[in-house]
Amino acid sequence: MLLPNPVFARHETFHPRFGWLKKGFDVASKDAEIFTREDASVLLGVGKNMVRSIRYWCSAFKVLADDKPTDFGEKLLGDKGWDPFLEAPASLWWLHWKLLEPPCNATAWYFTFHIFRQVEFSVGELLDALSKYVETLDIRVAESSLKKDISCILRMYAEPDTNKTSLIEDSINCPFAELGIIDFGSKTKYYNFRVGIKNNLPPEVVVAACLEFADRCGEQKTIAISKLCYETGSPGLAFKLSESAICEAIERVEGLFDAIALSESGGLVLLSFKQNAFKLAEAILNSYYR
Repeated sequence: MLLPNPVFARHETFHPRFGWLKKGFDVASKDAEIFTREDASVLLGVGKNMVRSIRYWCSAFKVLADDKPTDFGEKLLGDKGWDPFLEAPASLWWLHWKLLEPPCNATAWYFTFHIFRQVEFSVGELLDALSKYVETLDIRVAESSLKKDISCILRMYAEPDTNKTSLIEDSINCPFAELGIIDFGSKTKYYNFRVGIKNNLPPEVVVAACLEFADRCGEQKTIAISKLCYETGSPGLAFKLSESAICEAIERVEGLFDAIALSESGGLVLLSFKQNAFKLAEAILNSYYR
């Protein structure tokens, strides 16, 4: 499994805000050098730090590469794309998946979702675990950068607490808070991942992610549900799903696509597929957005 690139605190402390990815994609489609122009701030209508942040997030979410639109960016945000204005929660979930997939340029995000296995945690516990992980990469990263990343992650994904006005105001412009993947824990100053079925996560997105993961792992016709749920880089960890939630998603989609099915072999529950996994994932998404 490919490790994330060692990239930290490139977001200029800004989480991705409503309209940023579309704005960055559109201007780069017309001028690939837009982000390096002296008047970029004027053309984008934001401050210089925000220009750098938009550029980073467009790259991190893989809608741009080298400041040019990617195939994925065109499929999602192009004028005839699946969801140019990101109106469907499915699009935010898929962007979340693309952010974490290799090559990942958001190391702290990859660590938090795929390597850090605590369900309930404090900022201090996450920071300590991330710091130890960075030591294994044999690179030096300032603790302040790690703190900025953790703060950004929590502001990006945590559902607003009605008792914390500042957090509400800071999260109001972050669409990913709608995913409801992180909320406040049972103890003060603690957070927790919400593990299980997500009502706004379409089964098509889950199955497409499972198939992409199977393709990435080199699986030919089957992949164990346990692997889809618990292995580093898996949809189960990215979306915080249980095995039963993944099975339910597959059962709902297999009624629409004969090429996939739940099966069992040697006591293992498996996702079986008859076509190229990556192409099948794209077909499922095309059908969903049609």
